Amino acid sequence: MRPGRPWPLGATQCDGLTNIAVDAGSADAVEVCVFDEDGVERRIELTERTGSVRHGASADLPPGTRYGFRVHGNRTDVNVWNPAKLLVDPYARAIVGQVTHDQSLLDNDRDSAGSVPRSVVMPADDFDWEGDRRPEIAWADTLIYEAHVRGMTAMHPGVPADRRGSYLGMAAPAVVDHVRRLGVTAVELMPIHRFESEPHLFEAGLTNYWGYNTLGFFAPHGAYASDGDGVTAVTEFRTMVKLLHRAGLEVILDVVYNHTAEGGIGGPILSFRGLDAQSWYRIHDGDPPLDDDVTGCGNTLDVRSERTVALILDSLRYWVTEMHVDGFRFDLATALGREDHGFSPRARLLETIAQDPTLAGVKLIAEPWDIGPGGYQVGVFPPRWSEWNGRYRDGIRDVWRGQPQMLGEWAERMCGSSDLFDHSGRDPRASINFVTAHDGFTLSDLVSYEHKRNEANGEENRDGTDDNRSWNCGVEGPTDDAAILALRARQRRNLLTTLLVSQGVPMILAGDEVANSQAGSNNAYAQDNEISWIDWANADVELLSFVQQLTALRSAHPVLRRRRFLEGRPTGVDPRDDLAWFGADGTPMSPALWGTDPRSVTAVLNGSAIVEPGLDGQRVVDDSVMIIINSGPEPVNAVLPAGPWPSTWTVTIDTADPGSLALRDLSAGDVCRLTERSMMVLVASSD
Repeated sequence: MRPGRPWPLGATQCDGLTNIAVDAGSADAVEVCVFDEDGVERRIELTERTGSVRHGASADLPPGTRYGFRVHGNRTDVNVWNPAKLLVDPYARAIVGQVTHDQSLLDNDRDSAGSVPRSVVMPADDFDWEGDRRPEIAWADTLIYEAHVRGMTAMHPGVPADRRGSYLGMAAPAVVDHVRRLGVTAVELMPIHRFESEPHLFEAGLTNYWGYNTLGFFAPHGAYASDGDGVTAVTEFRTMVKLLHRAGLEVILDVVYNHTAEGGIGGPILSFRGLDAQSWYRIHDGDPPLDDDVTGCGNTLDVRSERTVALILDSLRYWVTEMHVDGFRFDLATALGREDHGFSPRARLLETIAQDPTLAGVKLIAEPWDIGPGGYQVGVFPPRWSEWNGRYRDGIRDVWRGQPQMLGEWAERMCGSSDLFDHSGRDPRASINFVTAHDGFTLSDLVSYEHKRNEANGEENRDGTDDNRSWNCGVEGPTDDAAILALRARQRRNLLTTLLVSQGVPMILAGDEVANSQAGSNNAYAQDNEISWIDWANADVELLSFVQQLTALRSAHPVLRRRRFLEGRPTGVDPRDDLAWFGADGTPMSPALWGTDPRSVTAVLNGSAIVEPGLDGQRVVDDSVMIIINSGPEPVNAVLPAGPWPSTWTVTIDTADPGSLALRDLSAGDVCRLTERSMMVLVASSD
């Protein structure tokens, strides 16, 4: 080995050599272990040391070389430097092979090479991006579609059989056409970083389907390649991104930088824990020491550590520069802002991300909670961040399941949640609005079940939340009752309509637009099968058409996509309020009326009161939009407000009558009859 360089970390190509660099803390020695095609291993010590980084370079490690590390040092309760354990390179750009959870990963003296994947030396980037450019969709115009690479395509009839469940399947013309026609602008992919199944799933013959158990933060998951190979995955992932970009779709990755697949102290030694556990993980001092687990997964990466911050930033930059992704959704993001005394929006990692020029133009989305003390931090993240708004999800569900005193909450959430986000220069795009996501019931199950059905996970239905805020409409699960089926269909439309007329950034769970069901499972994390895969053969095409109408309505009306919070008063460009609320009798709402627990209210969004300019600096004037809700169990006669508001309105959405394409006009003062548990959206020309 030549001396090589301490940077960049991982295996990289330079001047015909492969440079190897790995940070192993204060270990005594590090060996790079190279495997030939027959699995025969040879070990080469990295004798050069710069700080805590061991490094070397060689012309005898060409692209395609399979390798790993072995580390020597004195074992402690925390640091387990043990040359019997083969370690995956934390910076590996490709990983091949599988983890086999056997005793070799746990017993100190047993060699684990037969049970650990191999890192792969990758060539210098020669992928032809063909002039690829990021779509750079404005936040106000963004509509997110949360999807799983395998689940989206495993049963899609328009995807060639040899590409189902793969990156290439995700970019198949039939899938891209579906997403574009839906009106989506960004596909948010559930974890595609190389992940592993937990030991208890391995023993039960199950797999981690969702992917929130990362082993490698630079390597795309090999099982999503068309041939299942981690090397092929790199090219096929890039091809997918290029094709989605070509269709005008952004790619957002769900990333899991809060913990790794190694579990807690005493868990499998696969990579980080065998290199220098005390630098990578948050650990409580004690006898014995324990991982500070605020993720529920056994360990928490320590973002107070310079080494961990560097890893996360290097990974983010890699996916932006080398893989061309457009943004990130950070799983359990509160854990990424935890300092010594709890969460801080000015934590080291969060401020470093904010200052990084490579990340300046990408979308940043936080899941703003973890399970530690003070873990629920919705509304607290820094200004550049958007956040999954759990308050939105819960409030909208509560209204439509008939909870009392909730219309005020519904109004606050529909208007962008200014009570949570209107500070520090934040605006409505800070709120990622969603009714369903991968974790919990699908939309169809939300209106069909009140109790979870997770028996297939083998945990006696103990897993998954019991706080579903769902309503089965009178019968639990499948039914042939026509009245209940009609009510469930209307409830689906109510929830989706609320989502797509709300201020903020909407997110749709893939499959909800076709009424996909998981048979009542609200925690399908271990179900890589028909339970989780979208059932395209039984797609509800009427619901799909309805969602397309909704997204077209949202796209056509900037008053539904305001870049500033509504104020409920004149804004200076029009003498009327930018937002006005009315009771069912057409008179303005008052605090006293809000307190009477109304089940029907009307909102008017003034299209002439938009203060934010267009892209060319021009004044934006839109039609006014009226939204009428009846969340109660009886029909309501709602009077259209008069006064300074438009005199003629056109009903464009009626959740009780979705099949009617014959738009009908109403006048101010007219009585509009709303079916029980339904809502309408009306549009009027600005005047």
